[in-house]
Amino acid sequence: MNFYKKIFATAALAVATIIPTMAQNEQSPYSKFGYGMVKDYATSMQRNMGGVGIAMTGGRQINVMNPASYAGIDSLTLLWDIGVDLTRLWSKENDATGKSFGGGLDYLTLQFPIGKYMGGSIGLVPYTSVGYSFGGEINDDEGNPTGTTSFTGTGGLNELYVGISGRLFKGFTIGANVAYQFGTIINDSYITDDSGSANTLFEQSMEIRDWNILLGVQYTKEFRQMHKFTLGATYSPKKDFHGKTWGTNYDISADSSPDTIAYMRMNGEYTKPNAYGVGLSYTYNNRLTIEGDFTYQDWSKATFDRLRDNDGNYVSEETNFADRWKTALGMQFVPKTRGNYFQRIAYRCGAYYSRDYIMVGNNNIREYGVSVGFGLPTLGTKTIINLGLEYKRRSAYPASNLVSENYFNLTIGVNFNEFAFWQDKIR
Repeated sequence: MNFYKKIFATAALAVATIIPTMAQNEQSPYSKFGYGMVKDYATSMQRNMGGVGIAMTGGRQINVMNPASYAGIDSLTLLWDIGVDLTRLWSKENDATGKSFGGGLDYLTLQFPIGKYMGGSIGLVPYTSVGYSFGGEINDDEGNPTGTTSFTGTGGLNELYVGISGRLFKGFTIGANVAYQFGTIINDSYITDDSGSANTLFEQSMEIRDWNILLGVQYTKEFRQMHKFTLGATYSPKKDFHGKTWGTNYDISADSSPDTIAYMRMNGEYTKPNAYGVGLSYTYNNRLTIEGDFTYQDWSKATFDRLRDNDGNYVSEETNFADRWKTALGMQFVPKTRGNYFQRIAYRCGAYYSRDYIMVGNNNIREYGVSVGFGLPTLGTKTIINLGLEYKRRSAYPASNLVSENYFNLTIGVNFNEFAFWQDKIR
């Protein structure tokens, strides 16, 4: 029991240290809409494989995507996984191009056994990410420039979760993550006229303090010892967001106090959707793994109200959502689990395609990507360094004149595998 207290104390200290440095590294004007770009709980290792994980088992890598996987951990093993992300973005709108760079700490997770047939996990992972900066000229009816406008946004939502999983019978496990969901999203709109007599800022803030739950099941069937199939499924229910949102006007050109012109509680007016996931994986002799996943979120049924002032007038833009779905395929191959160093490296690749929940007018946002990566064993320990490269493209359709984005991501994760819970007997 004292050892578990140390685990929770260490995890709490790590999370308290790491929360201020959590990176919301998604740089995209599309993150201006809704709650930003949705993340999928994928670790660096899973991103190397196209973002699959719903049917992933093994007990040597932490899998937050399906909490039913926690029961697969060895009773003498303690796992830590920390990941960082470095992103280079090239964007294009008509003939205008832009470049940006982002990145930072992505997630922190811990997994540990609870007896022989149960496992648990604690961690801090991103749920959504907001980051953008763009602008342009304001013209009068005759096309003459009269000023400029610019838009910036920062923030996002994170989840501090506790998960538990148990084996009900051979090959079948269930699990759940219960998370504290928190974050602040800020969207700023600046307007400046050419005369310099008007310089105003409208800021809409959204502060969420809520909870979330993710449920999962996995069933594994072995054939002839070397062949193994795993079927996994996940579900996260629809629920209201709790928090508050408000709008503030700043007259920067005058020496005046900020004016909060709108304020509302989010309960009942802002919701997250039902989220479903299913995956199927095949493993041969613990060397070759192939997995395919499909996820679906009915965002078209979610509520996202417009902010109103005290007189009932709208002060924010109307936002429409589409159902979000994603399909992914990934593979991992280890030439020899007990060979030389290069034979023990895990070689990975994957691809995915998704339609996002965000809509710009009547245009959907689509995204696709490919990835490659390596699981590099460290000498003398079971710790694995996960290194990966990812390319993805995001664009709107059917419109062709909106922003298109190309990303190159470098993902680095360190999965610490510690031999714990062992006590030598005194003879």
